Amino acid sequence: MSATVVNDLGVIVAVTAGLGLLVALLGVGVMWRLRTRSIAMMLGVVMVVSIVATLAGVVAITLKMIIDGSVRDIVLSVVVVGGLVGLGVAFVLARRVVGESRRLVAAVRDLPFVAPRGLPAELQTIANTLQEANARERALEGARRELVAWVSHDLRTPLAGMRAMAEALEDGVVADPETVGRYHAQIKLEVERLSAMVDDLFELSRIHAGALRLSRTRIGLADLVADTLAGAEPLARAKGVRLTADATEAVPVEADAGALGRALGNLVVNAIRHTPSDRTVVLRAAVDAGMACLSVSDSCGGIPDDDLSRVFDVAFRGEAARTPTKDGGAGLGLAIAQGIVEAHDGMIDVVNDGPGCRFEIRLPLVGGPVG
Repeated sequence: MSATVVNDLGVIVAVTAGLGLLVALLGVGVMWRLRTRSIAMMLGVVMVVSIVATLAGVVAITLKMIIDGSVRDIVLSVVVVGGLVGLGVAFVLARRVVGESRRLVAAVRDLPFVAPRGLPAELQTIANTLQEANARERALEGARRELVAWVSHDLRTPLAGMRAMAEALEDGVVADPETVGRYHAQIKLEVERLSAMVDDLFELSRIHAGALRLSRTRIGLADLVADTLAGAEPLARAKGVRLTADATEAVPVEADAGALGRALGNLVVNAIRHTPSDRTVVLRAAVDAGMACLSVSDSCGGIPDDDLSRVFDVAFRGEAARTPTKDGGAGLGLAIAQGIVEAHDGMIDVVNDGPGCRFEIRLPLVGGPVG
């Protein structure tokens, strides 16, 4: 290759690179100024920058040194036509993107939101994500309405009874000491139930708000099972239900003993409430598949398959064998247990097993001795 040709190639590269860099910088500046405007305008700028950079280089070299006469005019004509074709394609693409974007916006404004089909891949991903988020929001809103309905129902009945008893005491309708003492005891019992319900609502709101603070230490699940058993024994004795435990194996975990104890206690209380008299509730702690496993098995008669996926929903109390009794709560215990377990990076599930169902808590296992 001769020195002249090499020199010409060097000039061509230098001129085209310089012009391309200048056009690119101008394009970036325009894009920055239009960063909050329509996607169509930004796409147009991108296409114009690409075409202008190419045209500038070709035209500069053509006019400067390589082609003369009618051949130059032909080349320039071809380049101009190519540029116009590119701009036309950019315009069509921009209109397509803007049209699909407007279709997505119209679908978002039309509730309930259903993701439109046939969108470009990125917009289709956004639409599908929005549809999933909208479905979750509707489910949460339904759960909130259900919670308000359940809590309103559970508050109205004891409050009405307390008001009637208080008015009877105030008006002197009830005067004999035995009845007065019974009314006072019943009012105290209802206040304790309402106080427990308020505590549950507060705890659930902290869980949903992500404000649950855990003080984790290394504990053994056998000790947790023993403490839970001792706390639930009076309720089980009053109901005529037997409580047994199988937790001889050392199972160390990193957990907040108070919070995890509340979750396990909620499961045990739930099992006792739905287990008939003279039946057994069994607590187990073991290592299963490399995870620490806590389980509570009852004799409730089982949960309908359609209800298994809703057991941990807020305010859900079920039907048939799970129909709430007079000592039932507001349906918050299992939802609170789920929130506490998930805050410990664990999992909670329920399956039908034998004469009842089995609730399982799985937590990351920690090696080493329990301190």
